[in-house]
Amino acid sequence: MDQKVSSKDLLGQMLAKHYDDAIEAKKAGELVAWSTSIAPQELLETMGIKVVYPENHAAAIGARKCAQEFIDYSESGGYSTDLCSYARVNLGYMNIQESIAGNIPLPDFIFCCNNICNTVIKWYENIAKELNIPMILFDMPFNHTYEVPDHSVQYIRGQFDHAILQLEEISGRKFDHDKFKEVMKISSETAKWWKKATALAAAKPSPLNGFDLFNYMAAIVCMRGKQEGLDIFKLWAEELQGKIDRGEGPWKDTEEQYRVMWDGIACWPYLADTYKVLKKNGINMVTSTYPDSWTIVYDSDDLDGMARAYSSNYVNRNLEYGADNIVKIVKDFSLDGVVFHSNRSCKLMDFRTFEVQRKVHARTGVPSVIFDGDQTDPRAFSLAQYETRIQALKEMMEENKKAEMMEEKKERIDG
Repeated sequence: MDQKVSSKDLLGQMLAKHYDDAIEAKKAGELVAWSTSIAPQELLETMGIKVVYPENHAAAIGARKCAQEFIDYSESGGYSTDLCSYARVNLGYMNIQESIAGNIPLPDFIFCCNNICNTVIKWYENIAKELNIPMILFDMPFNHTYEVPDHSVQYIRGQFDHAILQLEEISGRKFDHDKFKEVMKISSETAKWWKKATALAAAKPSPLNGFDLFNYMAAIVCMRGKQEGLDIFKLWAEELQGKIDRGEGPWKDTEEQYRVMWDGIACWPYLADTYKVLKKNGINMVTSTYPDSWTIVYDSDDLDGMARAYSSNYVNRNLEYGADNIVKIVKDFSLDGVVFHSNRSCKLMDFRTFEVQRKVHARTGVPSVIFDGDQTDPRAFSLAQYETRIQALKEMMEENKKAEMMEEKKERIDG
């Protein structure tokens, strides 16, 4: 009997096919788009246009420890070290066009949505200008109010309608609204299963080593509108539930002693190092703010709902929402601590990290630490500093656990 293929194996196969399909489409003269990571891909999927995500590709380059070559190239061309390192890697790759982490074809047009940050606008504008190609932009106003206001929804909805006309002009084909409804349904269902799978990490012990979460993120970025994306997250949820039923934790050789969340993007060049330091201390990163970021859920054929969902991204919400979100995660996942990555590339998130940290501690009492780093620039991270901060976090979590045990003992005696 054939052994069942695991979701991790399928993930590798799917991602390889994703890049291969884009390269073959380019060779065949078909349209290829470069898109930001949380953009309304439903429109591109409906048109049958192959899409590549530069953030995914830059992360893969960083994880393969070859980002510096591309960063050096873009900086030598005048791009500042203060710019997002994903942008510097991608702009360097656009000229070098060869990487041990795999290759992507150059785009025929740009698909940009600024709900993750405003840096992407100028980054993608530069690509469009250098390659002399069209750019479709979705401007998602930052939500200074707690909820997404109705006027923003209408503004974004109008952009969806305009983008459809732009895609028809670029492709020379009519937009199939019936297929669009099908894609919307698959995309929303995939996001729900992504959320279901990642929520299973709340079990004790957690069935998930949270660094695996970073790997599956690649699929939620590029497979959200595809049936195979839905299938892989259903399978992953089934596997995680199986581990829960068997009482299995995240590791075979080490017990989960402490549970933390990771706020911010991974340090891709140091993924193994950051993971090993946590594991060595019995600390499991069970979740992050990422599961909610890609939980783009709405009713099929509800463009207003789709507009609201894309504007609801965690990064596009105000500070109070951000703090409330982490407080909820701390409680839902029974966390002992929080690790904040002060990411040099991500100015919006880095700017408010200290205030969010203060608010979360005041409301939960859960200790946290902040370490300096960058998502793909290897020069901005110190392993020694990271180890020191994690050791400090472990000591604070130990003290909290001792205090909790003393309180429980006192209650038993008093009772």
